[in-house]
Amino acid sequence: MESGHQAGAVSRGALVALATVAVAAVLAGCGSKHKTLVAPRAPLATVGTTAPAPSTTAAPPPVCPLNGEPAPGGKIPQRPALAIKVENLPEARPQYGFSTADVVYEEPVEGGITRFIVIYQCYDAARVEPIRSGRIIDPEIVQQYGAHPLLAYAGAIPPAVSAIDSSSLLGLSAASAPGSVFPRDSSRAAPHNLMSSTTVLYDYAASLHGPQTTPSASPLVFGPQPASATPATSVHIPYEFSDLTWTWEASSQRWTRSYSDTGPATEAEGGQVRAANVIVMPVEMYPSQYVEDPTGSHENLLTLTGSGQVQVFRNGTVTSGTWNRANLATNTTYLDASGQPISLTPGQTWIELVPTTVGDVVTP
Repeated sequence: MESGHQAGAVSRGALVALATVAVAAVLAGCGSKHKTLVAPRAPLATVGTTAPAPSTTAAPPPVCPLNGEPAPGGKIPQRPALAIKVENLPEARPQYGFSTADVVYEEPVEGGITRFIVIYQCYDAARVEPIRSGRIIDPEIVQQYGAHPLLAYAGAIPPAVSAIDSSSLLGLSAASAPGSVFPRDSSRAAPHNLMSSTTVLYDYAASLHGPQTTPSASPLVFGPQPASATPATSVHIPYEFSDLTWTWEASSQRWTRSYSDTGPATEAEGGQVRAANVIVMPVEMYPSQYVEDPTGSHENLLTLTGSGQVQVFRNGTVTSGTWNRANLATNTTYLDASGQPISLTPGQTWIELVPTTVGDVVTP
């Protein structure tokens, strides 16, 4: 879909320079617009009374709203969630930008392949690649992460563009953005080489007068391990063209991703793809009336409301329960057998939207 929107090949260093200029511009504008605040004088103590002792209870440190970790530098960034569509064909691997994401969704699309929705808020990625096209279901997923999230994508068929533009999301499309926002990696073949960075995308959203509010809502809950959790060492997910396994690695206290045909899933920056939590969420998938590509494949839709079974993997355990979402205006909840929210380990969470038609998910 997006192969017609070439932005011009650039070297690997072009994006780094672009991000550096954007950051310098932001810093240059921050010097003179803040008034000096004068603290009010403490009231005089009334004669014959004793002033109360100051509280010694320290306020809890702020945590990132989408990953439950301590906020970097003790301060949550004042910005919305930023979702970026990333490809998962073999030609796209290894991808850039996974390691600093808060949440990653793997969604089944047409032709048996999958794509990723990579969501950032607390941390930045100097490079995200390759960025690909949006889908009709993307707003239904991303709108759970705050009032007005951002969605960066390469382009989309008209019904998908309409779905994004009519949602609460601010779409950042390479089809309409300046080429400098979405340059091309000259070392990869198109269309598998569109890239950007979180800094550049946040600055572009600001130029469009996009919202700057921190997410106040999320479908994810962080806390102690559920009492109903049982030991688990791996989970196999047989997507048609992305047959994969998540395996618990005690040394890193993380789940590691690998493919049945090519081995470990690696990041372009180095190392294997890892996650603190993996949520396996079976969903109904059905074809839409809209043709997605020249092969005649129809764009698929997912049933993301109602309820279904779910497995939540954390700390070398699995908790079985149900996912529930009353309607698209509400967030998904993950509940254990007793109806209590299934809490997660602070850190990155991957959510696998698995079509009920692909076969059984196996947990050894």
